[in-house]
Order: sequence, then structure tokens, then C-alpha cells
Amino acid sequence: MTRIRKITAPRRLPASELKRRRRQLMRAMGEDAIAILPAAHECLRNRDVEYPFRQDSDFLYLTDFPEPEAVAVFIPGRQQGEYLLFCRERDADKETWHGRRAGPEGAVARYGADDAFPIGDIDDILPGLLEHRARLYYTMGKDAAFDRRLMDWVNQLRRKVRSGASAPHEFIDLEFLLHDMRLYKSRSELRLMREAARITVEAHRRAMRATAPGRYEFEVEAELLHTFRRHGCEPAYPSIVGGGENGCILHYTENSAPLRDGDLLLIDAGAEYCGYASDVTRTFPVNGRYSPAQRELYELVLAAQQAAIEQVVPGNHWNDPHNAAVRVLTRGLIELGLLKGKPATLIKDGAYRRFYMHRTGHWLGLDVHDVGDYKVGEEWRVLEPGMVMTVEPGLYIAPGSKDVPKRFQGIGIRIEDDVLVTKEGSEVLTEGLVKRPEDIEALMAGA
Repeated sequence: MTRIRKITAPRRLPASELKRRRRQLMRAMGEDAIAILPAAHECLRNRDVEYPFRQDSDFLYLTDFPEPEAVAVFIPGRQQGEYLLFCRERDADKETWHGRRAGPEGAVARYGADDAFPIGDIDDILPGLLEHRARLYYTMGKDAAFDRRLMDWVNQLRRKVRSGASAPHEFIDLEFLLHDMRLYKSRSELRLMREAARITVEAHRRAMRATAPGRYEFEVEAELLHTFRRHGCEPAYPSIVGGGENGCILHYTENSAPLRDGDLLLIDAGAEYCGYASDVTRTFPVNGRYSPAQRELYELVLAAQQAAIEQVVPGNHWNDPHNAAVRVLTRGLIELGLLKGKPATLIKDGAYRRFYMHRTGHWLGLDVHDVGDYKVGEEWRVLEPGMVMTVEPGLYIAPGSKDVPKRFQGIGIRIEDDVLVTKEGSEVLTEGLVKRPEDIEALMAGA
């Protein structure tokens, strides 16, 4: 009898978590303030076919509301309700064609709004909510059409000033408060991120085992997608599946070439689970065995990643992992004859950028390149518990590179894991995926 593994349906964040976030935001806003946040728009793919809808991450963070054509409003201290949601009304005909809607009633009952109104009534209601509020928190420039509507509402109030009306006189970027909140992950968020990491690890293992000479990059990508979808996930970003010299293209997404015996395959792919991203890269041999040249470069990148991860501890600065990786890579490139000179001079001159042209990581969360400042003033940000980042050094030796031995040309290698800053140091959320060359070879051999 075939044994069927039970799959757990994706979980939503608890309502208490969402309430805590809204309270934290409104405390930071203070009295006499209002915040307005529109949802993402549906986007056309071609003609009358739309891309799958993905909610704006800031909107998702505060509401968990999954529909387009919605606007969230936050008004600290308002007795009739501090969190208001404008959304589409229920419509039996449209729901038959396009799927269920929560409606204003569902926005209150299922998504925790204090009150909700039809989106069609926003022009009549929102100007009154803006009145007598001194500060308006809103992010200008993301949605030009909504920017114009908002200014129309504000100007309506300004024209009524002799009648006793007053409009907000201070405009503050909502992202200033919200993105710093999002940088620190709560226990509930980390549960979702660990699950995203676990699913991503499973997907990469499946892809490794499915790789063989003669297959196509898109066939391996299909193995990733199979695992993501069977767990109710989407790809957190377009998967990179680059064989051979395609691995030297940092954001290669064509995924259309055949896999050749003797080449490496670089896979950069991650699952999005309940809105939270994972981001993992592994580079492994198509035929299951690293060549001597591939292994030399691979072990250098692995050593650089380990040195970088060791720097992910509270009190260190954001740039410390990158600096550690650069030091290891530069010394290694000198030993391999790919750079010539003293390490300190080569680092100062940026000579390593010929083969390593990107940073060693980025914040991770609701966005794969998550929000949060990397510098505070002129200084790199201090790492604190609850921050999650990627650590992803690499080497990319383009084909035809001058003064580079032929055996190294066309090799692209990146190794990436998701790392949480903890009170004691760090936790590698994706440590379940093998990365030592001998362990990868064993996995591909069926061990």
C-alpha cells in the first residue's frame, strides 16, 4: 500500500499578533494622527489575463487581508474604532466568476477591523476621517493614482478652512515607522519563516536528486515548484536554475538550457510561506562529482560563507559578515593565482569585485529583499536579536576571462543560507540543506 504523507495547510498569523502590530504602530504615531495604506493592485499579464495577485507587504503586515481594491486606515484614539478597512462588497455574480470576497462584514469578523465600509464609499467617508488630524502618515510615490486622490481629499478640507475644517499639516512617510517594525521578527513570524526554510530545503534536496546530464534547467525548476505547491507555497521570487556558464549570470531566470556532463548547476530558489520568504542557493555538479577545479573554488566560497556566518552575532555591524567573506575570498583568489598582490591592497582597491561583485546578504522577511535600513546615519546598522538576513558569498569566473586558467572559466558558484540573529549568536534557518561537497555528492548518489 502506498503511504501518503500528510501535508499541513498553511497557517495564518494569530489575530493577537496583528493587533499587537497595529497597537505598536499607533503608539508610535501618537494622538492627532492618521495613517492610510492602500492595498496592491491587480496587474495584467497580457490582454485580459492577470498575474496571480500578491498583496502589498506593508498592507499584509498590518491586516493579513488578501484582497485588492482595499484601503486600511489607522486612527489612534478614535472611540468609534481605530482600525478601519475599505474593501469590495460581496457580489454573488462576481464571486461566481472570480472567487469569494470577504466584504465589509468579513473584514470585521475574520480580519479584525473595528469597522469596515464599501470601497465605493471612500470618497464620501475618508475626508471626514482626515479632518482635525494634525499628522498624516502615508507613503507618497508608490501609487500615483492614489496619491492624487489623497491630495484631492486633503484639498477639499483646505477649501473649507473658513467653515472650521482643518486638514493635516504634517505629512510623514509611513514607511519610516513601519519598516523598522518589520525588521524585527516576532516568535510568530519566525515560526512561519522556519517553515518556509524547511520547505525550501526539501525542494532543493529534491532538485539535487533529480539533476542529471541531458535534463533541462526547466525540468529541475519543475521539481522545485512541485515541492513548493504541494505545501501550499509560491516561489518567493523567480527561481534561478543556471547550468554551466549560466551560473555566472547573477539573476539568470531563462531556465531553458540543457544540463551538460561536467558542468555545475547553480540553484537560487526559495518558498514563500504565508507571505514570508526563504532564499537559498546551492551549487552542485550535474553529474554528481565535482571536478578538481570546481572543488577548489567551491571550498573557497564555502570557507567565506562560514567566516561570514560567524560574524552574525548581536553587537556586530551589518557589514562585518561581508568584510569577513571578502577577506577569505581575496586570500583564496591569491592562492589560486587569480589575483596578484597583497590582500589589504587588493581589498582596498576592490580587485575582488572582478569575481565577486555583489554584497554578502540582505534582510529577509515578507519581501525576499526585505525592508529595513542598512545604515543608521553614517554607520552600518548594529545587528540585534530578531533580525533575519541571508549570507551568500559567491565567485563568478566568466568564460573568456583574461589571465584566468581555462579550468576555472565558466564556473559560477554561490552558497546562500538564511540566518537569524539570536541573543546568543545566530541560528541558520536552512542548515538542514547539505553544502559540504562530500555531503552533496553523497546526496546525489542516493545516500
